[in-house]
Amino acid sequence: MGTDLHAALREGPLSAAEALLGAVLSRSSPEGVVSIRLTEVEAYAGVEDPGSHGFRGRTARNATMFGPVGYLYAYRIYGIHTCLNVVAGELGTSSAVLLRAGEVVSGVELARSRRIAGRRSGPPPRDHELARGPGNLVTALGASIGDDEARFDEEPFALVARTSGDRGAVVRGLRVGVGAPGGASPFDWRFWLEGEPSVSKYTAHKSLRAGRS
Repeated sequence: MGTDLHAALREGPLSAAEALLGAVLSRSSPEGVVSIRLTEVEAYAGVEDPGSHGFRGRTARNATMFGPVGYLYAYRIYGIHTCLNVVAGELGTSSAVLLRAGEVVSGVELARSRRIAGRRSGPPPRDHELARGPGNLVTALGASIGDDEARFDEEPFALVARTSGDRGAVVRGLRVGVGAPGGASPFDWRFWLEGEPSVSKYTAHKSLRAGRS
């Protein structure tokens, strides 16, 4: 992990989110290496953020979020999909950045075989769909819940920061499926690269669709 990227992670989830866009995350396995250029992420601010897993304090499930920056927080949703986050901010703040989507730039066939093996029906995913959505990104990488507490810059992972100017414009908006309880304004803490077909589709939380908070 580059020094500048590590500094951005230490600054907090918003700085980390923007710095991670365009970075390339790789994971090696006996089958080979898959590398994904990150095109969409979401920031979560721990105890200050009702949408965060860390909002209500430390549990066995979210303990990694309270640890040092650069560690991988993995969790399961719907009992099916695994999501990956990189811990950001000061130690103990439980801030993190969810990796929502990316473009597979190396190991495309391996990523495709993993995605096909995990599908119940339907046509095989197109290239821009291989890592589109947080669960698909994890599947394409060959990662799992067992990668919780791994570091993004140590085997089997590697994270290479983008070089200056080698990404498109950054767009910012509301997080996918996250509401705004207690009458608060929803957090516009989702970041993505403009024009990237791998970016996932936005779905509002039901409270926002109904015009409630």
